[in-house]
Amino acid sequence: MKRSSILATAFGAIIAASLAANASAQETLTINSFGGSYEETHRALVITPFEKMYNVKVEVVTAYSADTLAQLRAQKDNPKFDVVHFSGGLEHAAAAEDLLAPIEPAELSNYDKMYDFAVAGLDRGIGPTYSTAVIGLLYNTDQIAEAPASWKDLANPDYQNHVLFTDAASNTYGMLGLLMINKVAGGTLDDIEPGLEFVKGILPTSTVVSKSPEIQQNFAQGNAWIAPYAQDYAFTLTKAGLPVKFIQPEEGGVLAPITVNLVKGTKKRDLALKFIDFSIRAEASQGWAEALRYTPTNKEAKLSDEVAAQVVYGEDAVAKLVTFDANEIAEKRSSWNEAWSRAIAK
Repeated sequence: MKRSSILATAFGAIIAASLAANASAQETLTINSFGGSYEETHRALVITPFEKMYNVKVEVVTAYSADTLAQLRAQKDNPKFDVVHFSGGLEHAAAAEDLLAPIEPAELSNYDKMYDFAVAGLDRGIGPTYSTAVIGLLYNTDQIAEAPASWKDLANPDYQNHVLFTDAASNTYGMLGLLMINKVAGGTLDDIEPGLEFVKGILPTSTVVSKSPEIQQNFAQGNAWIAPYAQDYAFTLTKAGLPVKFIQPEEGGVLAPITVNLVKGTKKRDLALKFIDFSIRAEASQGWAEALRYTPTNKEAKLSDEVAAQVVYGEDAVAKLVTFDANEIAEKRSSWNEAWSRAIAK
């Protein structure tokens, strides 16, 4: 073998060994995501750019919130996750069980750019809200020329036989919609009878469904003209070619936060905090709105007119959003489910 060939082979071996060493030394961060198109968007907006910026590997476990909470409980003394994402308010349960770690505002460079609601629980172990669905009213623009203005418009006689509710006992968005109706009707979390009475007043000429595909089916068939539900699902319907718009009523819409949380006991706290901070930057907040029509939680996110018209956006609109106590919901959900089921059975 020629000397030049020997040198080339040796040099190649050195490079390969160096690359292998770098790969083995590459830090790995373990997180969860929610699968499907959501996880694809998550990878594009946050996970892959983060890996490239910090030269790390992010191991993604596809697991919804309830499964993730169960894993955290089982791994409490030796957590496998470094960062976890929650929806449905389960971050409150995890924090109450001491499974999540508090975060200091100074540890997040994007802290001052966030809306207050998005960082309100850091000291209690509740991570930032990096995106949020909003529950308001979906309506058929072919049948309703003038957009509804209030939650009370669900009782408008013009919509009789065309109001659609989602089962509050089995659907989180359905329950949040009921709680907002109850608030507008004068109720509280200690008394949801005003909301139930409002619903019962129009239930005889309304439809109740249990799953989101049934919402699409009813709008497509012309049965549904108006329904309490989420802005991101309105986008799903418009992509399917349906004439549906979302409106935040004058009394406000309901927050359905999605949070990114620091796991207590992680051995990679610094890297985990970098990931959390990266998750709440303006570019990511903007991206969630563009891809899935979630409301930005970073005040510096800039949306086009088209996207802005389909989400709750801007300080004035965000100021009207309503949050219900997740711990209280969890505590009372069972009795509310029973009350709702009795109401719709009559």
